[in-house]
Amino acid sequence: MQTPRPPAIPANLSPPTPSSLTPPTVILADGQYPTHPIPLHALTTAGTVVCCDGAAVKLWAHGRAPDHIVGDLDSLPGDLQRRFADRLHHITSQETNDLTKAVGFCTQHHVAQLTIVGATGLREDHTIANISLLADYAAQCDIEMLTDYGTFTVVRQTATLASYAGQPVSLFSLTPAVPLSSDGLRYPLHGQPLHSWWKGSLNEAAGNAFTLRFDSGVFIIFRGHRSIRK
Repeated sequence: MQTPRPPAIPANLSPPTPSSLTPPTVILADGQYPTHPIPLHALTTAGTVVCCDGAAVKLWAHGRAPDHIVGDLDSLPGDLQRRFADRLHHITSQETNDLTKAVGFCTQHHVAQLTIVGATGLREDHTIANISLLADYAAQCDIEMLTDYGTFTVVRQTATLASYAGQPVSLFSLTPAVPLSSDGLRYPLHGQPLHSWWKGSLNEAAGNAFTLRFDSGVFIIFRGHRSIRK
């Protein structure tokens, strides 16, 4: 995702020595930089921030140096390539996007739990691709994506998820033939396959948890942040 170059880097900042992948580990993608307190908190309190290529420009402009930068480096200006030469991980393959490269880098370093921020906004095709890729990443580690509006998680088996009454909930099936049942949603499902992505959208939680029941399959779940209302 391409954006205009952010404001000038504060002159008083200097790059620290790159850290190991200290938990919690957050991947910052090169989409819209977060503004909501929840993804911002995850980013500012991260032990390690792994940037997808040009996302390092945005992180640096907001006062933090990236711990690692992963990607084909086509969106990283030369001055930052030189400044952060000790933490660049150049992967030239065009078979995967930079977010997938960053997740692979983290799992190769035995990171078991990941949070992704900055993966939505700007180009809609990148947003859709990044959300759908969560299903692939969830087979490798415990992962979630935080946006300015909510949290995307993946369930691969019957699960109960924390919620609050009135929380916006949408369910997206990557296995559209699999029947899904639910408890604790305003509009319950009774063994219904979600043949299209829209069919499980715009539901809401009835209380502090809801349960999704199915025999096998892959579902991406969106839960809205408490401060976001319809």
